[in-house]
Amino acid sequence: MEIFFSNDISGDLVRLNAEESAHCVRVLRHRVGDEIAVMDGQGTLLWCTLEDASVKEAVARVVRREPGFGSHPYRLTLAVCPTKNFDRYEWMAEKATEIGVDVIAPVIGERSERKVCKTDRLDRIVLSAAKQSLKAAVPVVAEPVSVLDFIASAPAGALKLIAYCFEGEKVSIAQALAASSLSDIVVLIGPEGDFSPKEVAAAVRAGFRPVHLGSSRLRTETAALTAAESVYFKYL
Repeated sequence: MEIFFSNDISGDLVRLNAEESAHCVRVLRHRVGDEIAVMDGQGTLLWCTLEDASVKEAVARVVRREPGFGSHPYRLTLAVCPTKNFDRYEWMAEKATEIGVDVIAPVIGERSERKVCKTDRLDRIVLSAAKQSLKAAVPVVAEPVSVLDFIASAPAGALKLIAYCFEGEKVSIAQALAASSLSDIVVLIGPEGDFSPKEVAAAVRAGFRPVHLGSSRLRTETAALTAAESVYFKYL
């Protein structure tokens, strides 16, 4: 199954941009009258009939809508410090999208080696991963903020978890998830140098619960995916 993306939808008419149109018409050789599937990025899959097979701007008409296509019964925000090797962060964003995540929030910690995070390429990566994994919703890539600013703005009604390496009283992420009935979940993952004690103290004061991800020492991107999988498997 091939899913296309469009944010140019007017009533029952859907227009594909030049890149999506070329892939639809030139690469996959769709012609007028063919049925195609288009996601709106907000969670609805549109089953359409192709009316104009232009390689620059293909136009299709919606036949039926399928809300919640490829959705999951939770809302997950992964707040993750960018890695020094940004390729690893991009890989994490791609795989987290495939698993099921709603917001990827780059956060800059006091000990972060990477202080800059450009989100344009991340937007393209999560869009591609959403289409590949048959989801109609594209995760939001938030603009980078400091860890302390993110902690201060985290939603009060969510299950808020923070994973860090240094000693302290923690429960496993599986235990924290099992003990909560909340489906809005925020997980905070630190940089290669870990969170600072000041950041952890601020998180705890703000209602974040310290968790561990097992006995292995995990890289930042691996920890983020382990957290995403823990949430995913709770709801299987």
